[in-house]
Amino acid sequence: MSNELISKYHVEFQELIAIIECNRNRAFLNLNVAMILMYWEVGAYVSEKIETDGWGKSVVAEFSNFMKINRPELKGFSNSNVWRMRQYYETYQANPNLAALSREVTWSNNMLIMSRAKTIEAREFYLLLTKKNKYSHRELKRQMDSLIYERTMISNEKNQLAISKSVGLSALRDNYTLEFLDVPTVYKEKELRKSIVSNLRDFILEFGKDFTFVGEEYRVQVGNKDFYVDLLFFNRELACLVAIDLKITDFEPKFLGQLEFYLEALDRDVKKKNENPSVGLILCASKDDTVVEYALSRSMSPALVADYQLHLPDKNLLTARLNELRELADIKEDKV
Repeated sequence: MSNELISKYHVEFQELIAIIECNRNRAFLNLNVAMILMYWEVGAYVSEKIETDGWGKSVVAEFSNFMKINRPELKGFSNSNVWRMRQYYETYQANPNLAALSREVTWSNNMLIMSRAKTIEAREFYLLLTKKNKYSHRELKRQMDSLIYERTMISNEKNQLAISKSVGLSALRDNYTLEFLDVPTVYKEKELRKSIVSNLRDFILEFGKDFTFVGEEYRVQVGNKDFYVDLLFFNRELACLVAIDLKITDFEPKFLGQLEFYLEALDRDVKKKNENPSVGLILCASKDDTVVEYALSRSMSPALVADYQLHLPDKNLLTARLNELRELADIKEDKV
C-alpha cells in the first residue's frame, strides 16, 4: 500500500473516529439525563413519603437493603445516595430551569455543586460552567476550591466599563489563582513563564477551556527589531488572539504602552482576516485598582490588568469584597 493511500486512510479514519466519539458522547449524555431524571423521581417519591407517611431513616435503610438483596444489578441505591436523591429533588423542585440544567451534569458533579454552592446564583453559575467546559469531578472541585464564582462576580463588577469597550475582554478576569505553579520563594519573570508553560493544562483550566496555547515568547517583528510577547493564546469562543504580558511586580502605567504595542503588531501582522481584534492582559503580582482605573480610562485598546496569587483565596475576604462592590454599585444606581 502506497504512502499516499495510507495517508488518505489515516485522514478518513480520523473523520470516522470523530463520528464515533460524537455519538458515544451523545449516548453518554442521554444515559446521564435518564439516570438523573430517575434519581429526581426517586427523590420526589421519598420526599413525599416523608411528608405524608412519616418515612424516616429506618424505612429508607430498609428500602436500600431490599434493593441490594432483591435487585443487586441496580446500582446506586445505597442508603446515603437515596437521601441525596431526596435532597437533590428538594433543592431544585422550585426552580424548573435549574432542574433541567442539572440533568446535563454528572451526578457526582451535581452533588459537589449542591453541597458547596449555597445560593441559587452560585449553583446556576457552576452548572452552566460545568456544562460548557465538560468538567471532570476533579476539575470542578479545583474551580470551586479556587472560588471562581466569587472571583468572577468581583471581576465583572470591576470590569464593566472595559468589557463594554471590547467584548473580547469578557473572556478575562481581574484576578487569577495559580496555586499549581512550582516557583521558588523569590523568582524571576522567566521562571514564572516557564512554570506556566510546564503546567499549561492547569493554567488553561484557570483561564477557561476555550483558550488554546499559541506560543511562549512569541516573536513579532516591527521594522528591523524583534519583540517578544510573553504568552500568546487564541480564544476559540471569541475568535481572537490573547496576549499575556507577565510582571512579577506591582502594576505600573508604563506597562500598558508595551502591551498596546504588542496588540497593534499582532493585529497588523499575525491576526487572520476572519478573526476579531486581539485583546491583552497584563498579569501582575499585585495592583492598585485606582492606578489601574486611571491608566485604562483613556486607553482605547482592548486590554485588562489582573493580579495573580500563588495560593488558594480566602472565601470570607472574597465574599466581603463582593458584598462591598455590590453595595457601591447600588449606591451609584440610586444616585442616577
